[in-house]
Amino acid sequence: MMKFNVPKEIKNISEKLAGAGFEAYFVGGCVRDLMLKREPKDWDVTTNAKPEEIQGIFPESVYENKFGTVGVKISGSLQATGTPAEGPGADPATDIVEVTTYRIEGKYTDKRHPDDIKSAKTIKEDLSRRDFTVNALAMDLAGKIIDPYGGVKDLKAKLVRTVGEPRARFEEDALRLLRAVRFACELGFEIEVGTGEAIRHHAGLLEAVAKERIRDEFQKMIMTPRAAEGVILLEDYGLLQYVMPELREGIGCGQNKHHIYTVFEHNVRALNYTAEKNYSLVVRLAALLHDVGKPRTKRGEGPDSTFYNHETVGAKMAVKIMDRLRFPKEIVEGVGHLVRYHLFYYNVGEVTEAGVRRFLSRVGPENVDDFIRVREADRIGSGVPKAVPYKIRHLLFMIEKVKHDPIHPKMLKIKGDDVMKILGIEPGPKVGQILSILLEEVLDEPKKNEVEYLTAQVKKLGVYSDKDLHQLSGKAREKKDEFETGVEAEMKKKYYVK
Repeated sequence: MMKFNVPKEIKNISEKLAGAGFEAYFVGGCVRDLMLKREPKDWDVTTNAKPEEIQGIFPESVYENKFGTVGVKISGSLQATGTPAEGPGADPATDIVEVTTYRIEGKYTDKRHPDDIKSAKTIKEDLSRRDFTVNALAMDLAGKIIDPYGGVKDLKAKLVRTVGEPRARFEEDALRLLRAVRFACELGFEIEVGTGEAIRHHAGLLEAVAKERIRDEFQKMIMTPRAAEGVILLEDYGLLQYVMPELREGIGCGQNKHHIYTVFEHNVRALNYTAEKNYSLVVRLAALLHDVGKPRTKRGEGPDSTFYNHETVGAKMAVKIMDRLRFPKEIVEGVGHLVRYHLFYYNVGEVTEAGVRRFLSRVGPENVDDFIRVREADRIGSGVPKAVPYKIRHLLFMIEKVKHDPIHPKMLKIKGDDVMKILGIEPGPKVGQILSILLEEVLDEPKKNEVEYLTAQVKKLGVYSDKDLHQLSGKAREKKDEFETGVEAEMKKKYYVK
């Protein structure tokens, strides 16, 4: 028998089931994690009690599914420490423990869901439906491990192996193809040879899996320390083409004299850096996709090849990928924004304070840290030894210096309502054009952001026709473009990109 630290609220559930004459086991990932001396993320209990019998023991439980799973409420939330959390910071999603009746599953006609679910008589029968041996473990209250499929042996050997015949397991639920890779990354394990061969054979089954389910597994994999290895495994097992086929366009796509890796290798290495730094999901995805547009924009071969506009093309591709995988809107927009503007340029003594203000206006002050992180990943992914050179440190200094200056129309001391009142006009394009012209002035000289000066400028601009204002607004934008083009020209020449 082994001694394991199980939270008392979880023990209480098993003890109440046992006290009512039923069997009760901790099962699945929590047992696996306990044996690996990892903190369980969640706790699952399985029993031979029927759902209505479970509800009889736990009157405040919830049963709203057809899988025999009853949600039993506990007092307080279980955090990662395995102890209840109290107060407003507690996660309400973790105050339910799933208690499931032993079950076996029928055929999976659609490769996603069992056609029917039947009650099982024994814990061994219940464990037979699990995906991998390391997840097919159960433990009773005394600490006795139930291991009918060799999960303990595979834990020691650090192997991900299916329960039973691999092809049959993947035919039942094609999402297990991705789960195998995800568990390998999450646990630091290898995929057993026979299981790996079955993954390759059945890779095409992923086409039948809902994009949301694919996204969830991919996201979990990306958030592991071995995220980069996960992407490589997806390619090795023939799965990447069903998850992010666009990434594969970079395989074998050489770059120019400033890069020693192919586009695919570079993107994966950039992802690896962000995983090592434990950066956010948005930063990891942006690092992986920041150069996804290069293969489609490549012109020429060898050391002088170019990738004009790859950041613009790449941003559109990244948004399409994220949308296809049903990522939330804020994730899609965040990744697209980082990919679109990851190619920012800064040279000490060359970029003025006005230039830094325009950079902040373009990317948003709240996104600066993430842009720097993607830039770090880009550099390391290119084989550069130093992630944060003096230029970046100086840029951060300049940003700190100008961060309180007006960089957005909302920061002007005159608003749209003021413009309409001063000129006696109704809402329309003219208001926005005037504010755009004023902002360009203030970006150059923040001291002009005073009500008196801006009011005088509004009166001057008010006499112009809509056509003239449109031209003036365009010239203001051209001024911005001239600045960016002039500064970036040197970068494009240096790095052979556009």
